[in-house]
Amino acid sequence: MQRNQQTIKKEVTLKGIGLHTGKEVTLIFKPAPINHGYVFVRVDLEGQPKIESKAEYVTDTKRGTSLEKNGVDINTSEHVLAAAVGLGITNLIIELNASEPPIMDGSSKYFVEAIEEAGIVSQDVILEEYIVKEIISYKDEESGSEIMIVPSDEYQVTTMVDFGTQILGTQNASLEKMSDFKEEISKARTFSFLHELETLLDHNLIKGGDLNNAIVYVDKEISEHTMSKLKKAFDKDSISVTANGILDNLTLHWANEAARHKLLDVIGDLALIGTALRGKVIANKPGHSINTKFAKKLAEIIKKEKRNKIPQYDLSLPPLMNINQIMEILPHRPPFLLVDKILELSDSHVVGLKNVSMNEPFFVGHFPEAPVMPGVLIVEAMAQCGGILVLSTVPDPENYLTIFMKMDKVKFKQMVVPGDTLIFKAELISPIRRGICHMQSFGYANNKIVVEAELMAKIVKK
Repeated sequence: MQRNQQTIKKEVTLKGIGLHTGKEVTLIFKPAPINHGYVFVRVDLEGQPKIESKAEYVTDTKRGTSLEKNGVDINTSEHVLAAAVGLGITNLIIELNASEPPIMDGSSKYFVEAIEEAGIVSQDVILEEYIVKEIISYKDEESGSEIMIVPSDEYQVTTMVDFGTQILGTQNASLEKMSDFKEEISKARTFSFLHELETLLDHNLIKGGDLNNAIVYVDKEISEHTMSKLKKAFDKDSISVTANGILDNLTLHWANEAARHKLLDVIGDLALIGTALRGKVIANKPGHSINTKFAKKLAEIIKKEKRNKIPQYDLSLPPLMNINQIMEILPHRPPFLLVDKILELSDSHVVGLKNVSMNEPFFVGHFPEAPVMPGVLIVEAMAQCGGILVLSTVPDPENYLTIFMKMDKVKFKQMVVPGDTLIFKAELISPIRRGICHMQSFGYANNKIVVEAELMAKIVKK
């Protein structure tokens, strides 16, 4: 069943302490437009740089999932992203005045509450989902961790946790419906083993930690020296171990809270795929490292499938632009005008058509008795289609030319011969700036991709 993209109705603010920095952090959730995704904004830095939530930006997974773009980083992103996914939010601006969100109680609970306070609004665009049709898996041979996704009617997650310790034991957790995230998963807090906590303290990390935002499993005898460090770190006069093997001053929400938090992390990390999922994720001994590696693998698979998916257009409908309207925008003229119709045009994409006829002058010599359209002319036709997109941004296109600057990653996959109908689609890779346009372009014929390339052009006055 299809559903629409969603964002929040109004902005909402949270304040708290960063787990590793120990500094107060202000986080503001803001509404975002369609197809925006989840984007972090560092308002404490010059220019307020943006970091999109993409697996390709993952740089570190030791103590949470860290993202970095152009030297700007975001740490511990997973709890915020899990809250957004769990509530069905697809477009969200996350402003921060520090490198990490506030840790709050170590779960997604407070982020969920903030989003609900802001209100959720449906947007007038269908949400694109990646529907899993076969098993996709990733395994880390060294750790034995494995994660896979299998076909399912909706997005589901199951985690199996076994750290080989008597204290934690083997735990499982499942989320059958994402609508149950708030009640079943969002309150699950992060956890650590005592030996890991000692290492973090020795390296002067978790400055914002206390016994209320992390479950600490005691997997070894606590020495007097360690006890002294813990008292100092958590500003407590005394610390003890409860009967269930965790440090005191905290009551578990569920016996399997550790497995539920691992499930929360999986949801947050897989948000970095950038596409909503319809399938069941099964994770055995998950962690940020394998989660994000799997996210990268899935993102590449989805990207490849999108690239190879042949768009369908009803060629019997009247075109958006006919050849006469095209000539009002493009400076090209026969025999070098290589676009016959424009089918679609927006601020970010264009779709055009060329009917390939035996009357084309280049077939005389390319090749006698075996006519094949030259690859360079296919790219030229694709570029002319992109030129419509570029020139449509100026009020007087008749006074401008589009000059080719660069073509990259050009791949020819099929021959084009007389009688073929070429469909070209060009989409902006980045916004047009200073008259420079960078496009990802594809050419299709006979329900197959015949060419793909990244093209760059510049608008210049005649």
